[in-house]
Amino acid sequence: MQEFVRYLPGVMETEGGRANGSTQSLDGEYDGYAECVQTVFDPEKVSVSQLVKYLFEIIDPYSVNQQGPDFGKKYRTGIYSETPHHLSEAKKFIESCQNSSLIAFEILPLKNYIRSDNEHQDRLLRYPDEACHLPKELLYKYRKE
Repeated sequence: MQEFVRYLPGVMETEGGRANGSTQSLDGEYDGYAECVQTVFDPEKVSVSQLVKYLFEIIDPYSVNQQGPDFGKKYRTGIYSETPHHLSEAKKFIESCQNSSLIAFEILPLKNYIRSDNEHQDRLLRYPDEACHLPKELLYKYRKE
């Protein structure tokens, strides 16, 4: 996911992490966390709605606790932010989608964030031949050479 998000227009930084769990450490079985990509973006170049729309290109927004071959609560999808405006913009976008009532996408305040270990940062950048459930043409769709 981080490899896709890093190339989106307006994205300045990404970091692999975990959102909204119950602990302050990476020990344990995710303790309620969702795997996530912390994204720093320029709102003059990309909106939250556009970021969610990009995300919907590579996830199944109707899937509950599963993406590709990965399943479990840590694979739920959503947007988590400390900025209320981000959350309201994401909600408006979801409401405008066809079949919006079927979309299984959390939109919640970010209560807790933990950066993933270094081995999980920039994973496909460091190991480009590693298996990924996304086709490479989709993964690098927005990459500028």
